[in-house]
Amino acid sequence: MTIHVIGDTAVLTARSLRHILRSPDTIVTTAVTPIALMLLFVFVLGGAIDTGGDVPYVEYLLPGILLITIASGIAYTAYRLFLDMQSGIVDRLRSMPIARSSVLWAHVLTSMAANLISVVVVTGVALLLGFRSGASVLAWFAVAGVVVLFTLALTWIAVIAGLSAKSIDGASAFSYPLIFLPFISSAFVPTDSMPGPVAWFAENQPVTSIVDTIRALLAGQPVGGEIWIALAWLGGILVAAYLAALAIYRRRLS
Repeated sequence: MTIHVIGDTAVLTARSLRHILRSPDTIVTTAVTPIALMLLFVFVLGGAIDTGGDVPYVEYLLPGILLITIASGIAYTAYRLFLDMQSGIVDRLRSMPIARSSVLWAHVLTSMAANLISVVVVTGVALLLGFRSGASVLAWFAVAGVVVLFTLALTWIAVIAGLSAKSIDGASAFSYPLIFLPFISSAFVPTDSMPGPVAWFAENQPVTSIVDTIRALLAGQPVGGEIWIALAWLGGILVAAYLAALAIYRRRLS
């Protein structure tokens, strides 16, 4: 049974990846906005922002930019899943001896691949802007793990949107709050520079712990307890989104 699911998922993932290869502009579009934001903050606004240290601003803001990149990219996952549901492809697949869960996992794996490519592109631009890291190989693996887990958690949220949306616009509009969330966190400015209620929200929302964890790892500094808070947030969001997506999917198929 497991081999059957893996094989079906591989075939459907290859199908989704071919769609992306035919329209690579989706990856380019996903990377353009974060790169534009990075250029804006580094060359226009960065000089007026006090981060409380001697760290170049591009190194300070890169973790938040990476999260925005992923939040932008998952909108396409919801969009592609919505089109499959509306075009009848999923119904056609149901008539074949294909594992039901493989349809969702194919979109999830495609999202992972496309978003990680966008993250690499954005990181490459950051290197051109002066980003440097003293992180060890182990720390880089830890950063990659956090980024992958963040992408996976948000992708399952995108699956919920793709299954629940009533229109194409609705399928992708859910990502706007996720893109905006890093701006009310420690991604661009220290939280202690914000007004009281805003600072409280920024310090206690998941993006701040994730950003602080990635920033410390890239700088080669001790992470402390932030990484466990970040992992707890990501694990909780992932499990909740996964279970909700499966429940909605089963209800749609029935």
